[in-house]
Amino acid sequence: MGIVKITVEIPDQLFREAQAAAALRGIPLKDFLAEALRERLRSKSPAAPRWMQAFGGLRDLHRENKRLDRLIAQEFCSLDS
Repeated sequence: MGIVKITVEIPDQLFREAQAAAALRGIPLKDFLAEALRERLRSKSPAAPRWMQAFGGLRDLHRENKRLDRLIAQEFCSLDS
């Protein structure tokens, strides 16, 4: 298996977190990053973009909100009767 050297730009905070995580595991940063890449490539579903996690990921709650609205409306109707 060959080795390829690359240069990547990542935010300082992410770099520090990766360094700390690698140190806690007692492995070199390059091994930690290779492991993280392997995990990501093995993942069956692509990760949703951050905006989707915050908004689109709540799409399933729309149906539940509608159901709760109906229940509340029913209760108010029974109070008015």
